[in-house]
Amino acid sequence: MRFLILSLVILSTANLWALDAKWATKQGGEIQKIIEKSGIPASNFSIYVAGGEGDPVVVSEINGSKLLIPASVTKLVTAAAALKAFPPGTKLKTQILSSAKIENESLKGDLVLKGGGDPSFVSETMWFLVNAFTRNNIKLIEGDIIVDDSLFDSVRYDESRQKQRVDRAYDAPTGAMSFNWNSVNIFVRPGKKAGDPAVVFADPENEYIKLKSTAKTVAGGSASLSAEREADKKGDGDTLVVSGKIPLSASEVVIFKNITQPDLWAGYNLKAFLAQRGITVRGKIRAAGAPSGAKILAEAESKPMELVLADMNKFSNNYVAEMITKNISAASGRPGSLDKGMNALNDYMKSLAVSKEEYYLQNPSGLTRDNKMSARALWKVVNDMKFQFQFYPEFVNSLPIAGVDGTLKNRMKGSSSERWVRAKTGFLTGVVSLAGYAGRRDGTVIPFVLIFNGSADESRVRLLFDKIASSLTD
Repeated sequence: MRFLILSLVILSTANLWALDAKWATKQGGEIQKIIEKSGIPASNFSIYVAGGEGDPVVVSEINGSKLLIPASVTKLVTAAAALKAFPPGTKLKTQILSSAKIENESLKGDLVLKGGGDPSFVSETMWFLVNAFTRNNIKLIEGDIIVDDSLFDSVRYDESRQKQRVDRAYDAPTGAMSFNWNSVNIFVRPGKKAGDPAVVFADPENEYIKLKSTAKTVAGGSASLSAEREADKKGDGDTLVVSGKIPLSASEVVIFKNITQPDLWAGYNLKAFLAQRGITVRGKIRAAGAPSGAKILAEAESKPMELVLADMNKFSNNYVAEMITKNISAASGRPGSLDKGMNALNDYMKSLAVSKEEYYLQNPSGLTRDNKMSARALWKVVNDMKFQFQFYPEFVNSLPIAGVDGTLKNRMKGSSSERWVRAKTGFLTGVVSLAGYAGRRDGTVIPFVLIFNGSADESRVRLLFDKIASSLTD
């Protein structure tokens, strides 16, 4: 009887795989038709779609081994390597320390803010850290605020990023002690009447940011505002100049800008947060290492690593990708550097037996045209994660959900594939990519990688990739 049941199970499984193979052949033809109908030459693509345990059933392979610029889908490699270096639940620590004595509610020396490489260290975390510090019953810091940024090297921008620096938030610098994504929000509102200066705020407010504005309120029309960064003469902050116009009827406008000195930026914000709790700092803000024997006065933990990766993947955050990569490097020897971190990412690719002819990685975020990767090489990453139970739930949870959130919030919305595709997007001029998983109602999950390099309109390519991903869920 047991033999009969086992035979039936094996027979049923064999039939299931036979059906899957037939579906794969049919679906591969459908994908080919979708591409042909688009009119975009197949030579512009590297596509690899396959699923199943053991030897995978290939659904579609178009130039699967061709090297193309992958853009931000590179972050899938970064996320996979990060989870293996820092398993789910891992947290990074930021500390306030001092070697000075505490007498009569005064710290008789310097206060140290020591960075632990936390890319998720934001206002809420700083508030928690300062609240913990207040329990030391210190009302006056007689010395300086020293920012210890030594966990990472002092290289703020990877050389393989886009060649020209810009002041937009996506090009933020890295630092072991960083704050609020190393970016500042500028809010602009109209004045009371036409001709009045626009009302401008920086968030968070602190002495690091010097805000100037020539923006005016106008009677009608649409808002036309810009913010540019000027070199700060003292060298201890950034000057942001807002210009343009905003109509009386306009809603608040927000402009996002990065900062140039993460360590001083974090230190000035600590000073501002201490002031809100009635704690005065007499000294200045400066960067240096923590003195030996300094005592921990307060400590704040980061989000768990899996939630940091969700910040990176759902919103394609380049800053987080580079911070994580430096952390991977620092775990095996300080200071953490991007070069050593990239060695770890490349070692991970080697562990998957990916041919070195099918990938070349220099930057973990994909904000470069130097990275090269084939669809098949990247498919091995998403497929590897699929069969790593200790990492897979967190890995897939970090990806944008079609029609729901992140960079896929407005894609495939209202279609039968809404919520059935979880994938990382990628975009540079002339580059469009989409890679992740398509789920089917029978429980099958199909890893796929779609990369385009060419001159076709990027919106057409994104729509094409959405059609391909959607077809996998039907």
